[in-house]
Amino acid sequence: MSSKRVSVMLQGGDVVEAQAPVIVSASRYTDIPAWYSDWFLQRLKAGYMLWRNPYNAKRSYVAFQDMRLVVFWSKNPESLLASGGCLDYLAEHDINSYIHFTLNDYEGLGLEPNIPPLQQRIDTFKRLVDRLGYGRVIWRFDPMILTKEMGVNELLDRVDGVACQLKGYSEKLVFSFANIKRARHVSANMKRANIKVHEIKERDMHDIALGLQQLNMSYGFRLASCCETIDLGQYGIEHNRCIDDELIVKYFSHDRLLMKHLGVEVATGDLFDSGSLCIRHKNNRDRQRRGGCGCVVSKDIGQSDTCMHMCTYCSSNTSKQQITFNYKMHLKNPQAATINGK
Repeated sequence: MSSKRVSVMLQGGDVVEAQAPVIVSASRYTDIPAWYSDWFLQRLKAGYMLWRNPYNAKRSYVAFQDMRLVVFWSKNPESLLASGGCLDYLAEHDINSYIHFTLNDYEGLGLEPNIPPLQQRIDTFKRLVDRLGYGRVIWRFDPMILTKEMGVNELLDRVDGVACQLKGYSEKLVFSFANIKRARHVSANMKRANIKVHEIKERDMHDIALGLQQLNMSYGFRLASCCETIDLGQYGIEHNRCIDDELIVKYFSHDRLLMKHLGVEVATGDLFDSGSLCIRHKNNRDRQRRGGCGCVVSKDIGQSDTCMHMCTYCSSNTSKQQITFNYKMHLKNPQAATINGK
């Protein structure tokens, strides 16, 4: 289910070949809503962007002409609500969207140095739900981290403090466990920030999972782990699909082009209580994603070393110097086809 190839005329008049995805991820690699919302809006209007592969640095064009769904990822997506902003543009062009909102409470720990205060982010979450509808804004407390100052019980208390304010606003809580040793530069970032992290062992995973199950008795969220191979089903925790064809069918079955892309047949009639019956004819899972990931195929348009949140645990950022340089280049050339202005 790879993107088809199309010809695109650039603003300078040249014609190039581009991939034309149906589902766009914006983005696992950087916080586009927080830092590049205006840029993304301009690229949508232009109809294309220039993307840099994070693994081999090759650059290629992405066209938006066939796009039917944008999946946003953000810690601070307030800009999406701006009048005339991205959500308004997508709505005007009948393009669907939903948001993964990473809403952690790590205040005072130095883990997320450049995000707004917790209460402001909670208010933004609620406003987005009011705008997009229940179920289309997904709460992530991600990743779960243990430090010298924060053990399992304090971590769960922080989750509980957010959960009590999101009851009735999110149907799901998605999380993963921090694996600091997996990326050498993340360990180095932690040391530079003087944050002593406790590597999460399997026993910790079970303790956290049990705690989530117990506190969730008051809230009724669907609990789901992201890219975790450990089976936590005994605690009522499922394996998540962040770009999820079941969610897409649930909320966007009216979009026949999107359903055709996913191989979903939508039958309607009086025989069905809900008004329609959706039958999926193919497996859409992205087999190029790492083990434990259940996402369907999409095109991620982000770039590493561009997120100014500078979270110390982030594996997509290698150095503050490179992030700052890239963001300055973006500010110098905000109309560029690339995120970083180059």
